[in-house]
Amino acid sequence: MTKQLTQEPLNIIICGVGGQGNILASELLASALVENDYMITVGETYGASQRGGSVMSHVRISTATEYGVLIPRGEAHILVGFEPIETVRVAREYACKQTWVIFDPRPNYPLGVLIGEESYPTLESIEQELKELCDRVWVLPATDIAIEAGNPQAANITLMGALTALPQLPLNSQDYDRVMEQRFKGSVLELNRKVFKLGADYIAEKI
Repeated sequence: MTKQLTQEPLNIIICGVGGQGNILASELLASALVENDYMITVGETYGASQRGGSVMSHVRISTATEYGVLIPRGEAHILVGFEPIETVRVAREYACKQTWVIFDPRPNYPLGVLIGEESYPTLESIEQELKELCDRVWVLPATDIAIEAGNPQAANITLMGALTALPQLPLNSQDYDRVMEQRFKGSVLELNRKVFKLGADYIAEKI
């Protein structure tokens, strides 16, 4: 059964750092929504242009209206985090008590941590803060799932599978599969199909 849009607009933020594939993830998501006749606006912000800088995509979904590209503060309905600290940073600004969060716990250590000048917070403290800020929080080991499937770079598709499993998103796996068929071929397509399903199943079991 086709899912319906639950918010007007539905505001989704996909965040991480450069090189994690979150921009591709937002493009695939937007394409799947457009093919299902939704009106989409996508806005992207970059903390730095190089690999490792903060990257955030605002995706706003509507049945009839094109909204501004940036989600107002405190009005994100869903937050998908590719990196733990980035997830918390974005949640502090854009989340509210109705926000649902899915994030990958695999850290991408900043330079200050790597050279020993800074410390990285524990996963427990990150998860606790997110639970205080938001309604529901799921930790999805997307990178680990992708590694086990054969390619750690497929973590972004794993997270998109998890996102599609949420009842708020008006898409199903078939909608997304059509878009992946346009973008990927052969063994890459099959791997992405596999990790997409693994991500979707992981979250579906926990809702």
